[in-house]
Order: sequence, then structure tokens, then C-alpha cells
Amino acid sequence: VQLQASGGGLVQAGGSLRLSCSASRRTSSNNGMGWFRQAPGKEREFVATIGWRGGDTYYAESVKGRFTVSRDNAKNTLYLQMNSLKPEDTAVYYCAVARSSAGTSNAKSYQYWGQGTQVTVSS
Repeated sequence: VQLQASGGGLVQAGGSLRLSCSASRRTSSNNGMGWFRQAPGKEREFVATIGWRGGDTYYAESVKGRFTVSRDNAKNTLYLQMNSLKPEDTAVYYCAVARSSAGTSNAKSYQYWGQGTQVTVSS
């Protein structure tokens, strides 16, 4: 499975962006998916995850209430709506496909990773 993340860019603090992640084939529709991010000089961290049915979601505390994860299995696409962006949200954002049908915050539980898309939030 190949994952293509897009939608990143430069935005002012308080602004919004919507990230998309397209999967190359249908495998992802039966698997949990997630978003992670990595800022310069920092380790990759969990952002949000969603189960294959789309009803179960889980967020990092730092983004809860500002970010919304969703998916469209018919289009093999994962989304991350990011509102009220802060400079500390600046990072490369990665999408990933989990080994199981459930979403998870554990990066080791993911089997496929996208190439990342840069999000930069200016103050």
C-alpha cells in the first residue's frame, strides 16, 4: 500500500488546514489509520487515529478540540481537519495504516507510512 499525504502549507496562527491521505488500494478500508507528526529535533508523535468504521477516534491532548480526523473508505482517503492552528503545530505530518482494524496511538502498530507533508504555522 502506498500512501500520499497532501494539503500541508504555510498558515498564520489561528488559521486552518485540511490534510488528505490517499491510499493506493483498498486494503486501508479494513484497517485503522492515523496521523503522526515530527517537528525538527523532536521525535515523531501521535496526533489522531480512527478505526476502520470511522466511528472511533482518539486524539493527542495537544490537539483535542482543534483537530478532527475522518475517513472516506469509498475513496480510500484519510483526512485531518486542523483548526485554530498554533506555531507549536509546525511539523511534518505523516499518515499511516494500522495492522488492525482499530485505531491506535502506538506507532509500532502501523505497517504502512506516507511520505509526509509539511505544515508550518507562523506567529
